[in-house]
Amino acid sequence: MQSTARAFTANARQALDDAKLQVALARFPEGFPVKRRLAVERLPEFEALRDDAKEIKDHVLAHLDYYLERFEAKVAERGGQVHWCSDAEEARTLLVKLCRDAGATTITKAKSMIGEEIGVNDCLEEAGFKPVETDLGEYIIQLRHEPPSHIIAPAVHLSKDQVAEAFRAAHKDLPDDRPLNEPQEMLDEARAVLRRAFLSSSVGITGANMLVAETGSIVLVTNEGNADLTQTIPPVQIVIASIEKIVPTLEDAATVLRVLARSATGQDLSVYTTFTTGPRRSGDLDGPQHFHVILLDNGRTRMLGGEFREMLRCIRCGACINHCPVYGAIGGHAYGWVYSGPMGAVLIPNLIGVDEAKDLPNASTLCGRCEEVCPMRIPLPRLLRKLRDQQFEAGQVPPLFRYGLRWWARLARWPALYRLATGAGVATLGRLGRRKGRFRKMPFAGGWTNARDLPAPQGRTFQQWWSAEKGVRQ
Repeated sequence: MQSTARAFTANARQALDDAKLQVALARFPEGFPVKRRLAVERLPEFEALRDDAKEIKDHVLAHLDYYLERFEAKVAERGGQVHWCSDAEEARTLLVKLCRDAGATTITKAKSMIGEEIGVNDCLEEAGFKPVETDLGEYIIQLRHEPPSHIIAPAVHLSKDQVAEAFRAAHKDLPDDRPLNEPQEMLDEARAVLRRAFLSSSVGITGANMLVAETGSIVLVTNEGNADLTQTIPPVQIVIASIEKIVPTLEDAATVLRVLARSATGQDLSVYTTFTTGPRRSGDLDGPQHFHVILLDNGRTRMLGGEFREMLRCIRCGACINHCPVYGAIGGHAYGWVYSGPMGAVLIPNLIGVDEAKDLPNASTLCGRCEEVCPMRIPLPRLLRKLRDQQFEAGQVPPLFRYGLRWWARLARWPALYRLATGAGVATLGRLGRRKGRFRKMPFAGGWTNARDLPAPQGRTFQQWWSAEKGVRQ
C-alpha cells in the first residue's frame, strides 16, 4: 500500500472538512466503546486476563526464535509448508509464484491487515489474477479502490448511500432499478456475488489472528464466516502472518481470545473462531489440499531488538482506535497507511520510517485512554513520547515548536515566576471568555479553533488546586 503518511496534516484538514465523514464519525462513540465497557463489566476477571495475556506475549517475544521454529516443525509434520520472508517485496514475489503454481484465476481473500501492509491485491492484479475480498467491509472498499479506515471495521467511514452507489457501479449484471435502500438488501446482494467467487476460486488467502506453536495451528476470528469459506473451499490455502502473531499453546490462545473480542467489538467471543491445522487429511469432508504459511518480518525483528518492542504485543483489536479522540475527529484515512489511531501512530513510523511519518507521533493528545483500554497493556503514550524525543533529538521538530519549548523550559526553572505567569494567563483568558465560556478564534491556536471552540479557563490552575487541596506545592 502506498503511504501518504507524510501528508498527515493535509489529510487531517481534509477529513475535518468532509461533511459525510464527520456524520459517520459522530456515531462512532456510541458503538464499540460502549459495547466494550458492557462486555468488561460482565467479566469480573477481565483485568487478571489482561495481565495473563500480556505475560504470554512478553514470554513469546523473549523466545520468539524458539516458538517460530517449533511452529514451522509442527506445520511440516501435518503436511503444510512454512515460507520465511524478510520484507514485503519478497512476500509478494512468493505469493504470486504460489498462485501461479496453483493455476489460479479467481482468488478469494479474508480480511488481513498484513495483506494490506504488503499490498496483496495490487500485486495479484498486476500479475493477472482476480483477487476478491470476502469480508463485507473490505469488499466495499475494494470496489471503491480505497484502503481500510479501521482495522476491524474497514468501511466505517461510509454511509449507506455510498455503499449502494458502489454496488450499482460494480454489479452491472443486476437490474438498474433494484432496491438498495436498506442494509439487508445490500447484504443479500453482496452474499450472492461473493458466493460465486467462493465457488470459483482456486486459492484462498487468509491472515491469522494467532499462530499456535504447540500444534502448528492458525486461529482465525471473524463475524461473517467468510474466512472459513475462504480456507475450506479452494484447493490451496495461503496464510500470511507477521512473526509476532505466535503463541505457545492452545491454552494461551484461549486466554488471548477472551480479551480479544471483548476489546474489539464488545462480544464475549466472535461469531466464528476457527482453529485450522494443516491441509485436508484422509476422512476430512473439506479443507485445502495444500497449506502454505508465509511468515513475514517486514521490520518486526528491528522492533524486537529496540525500545519499541512492547508494540509487538498488539493483537489488532482496535480498542485504542475506538477510544482515541484524534481518530474520532479525523478517521483512519488521514493517517495515510494501513494502521491508524494510537497503534498506527507508533507502528507506522517504526515500519516505514519516522521521516515518512513525522507528524504521526504528534497525532495524539496523550490522554491515556488508549493504554487504559489496551488488552495487552501496551504503554502507547510512553511510546509516542519516545518517538517525539527521537524527532526532537534529530532536529525534525519545527523551529517555532523548538523555540517555544526552550522558552517554556527556561520559565519552568523559576517556579515562582512560572506560577505567576500561568496564574495571570489563566485569569486573563478566564475573564475574556467569561461571557460565552469559549473562544471561537484565538491567536496561535488556529489548529484547534479552526475545527472547534476552545473552552475558556474556569477556576484555579492545577498548581493552585493542588496547593489548596494537599497543602504541599510540587
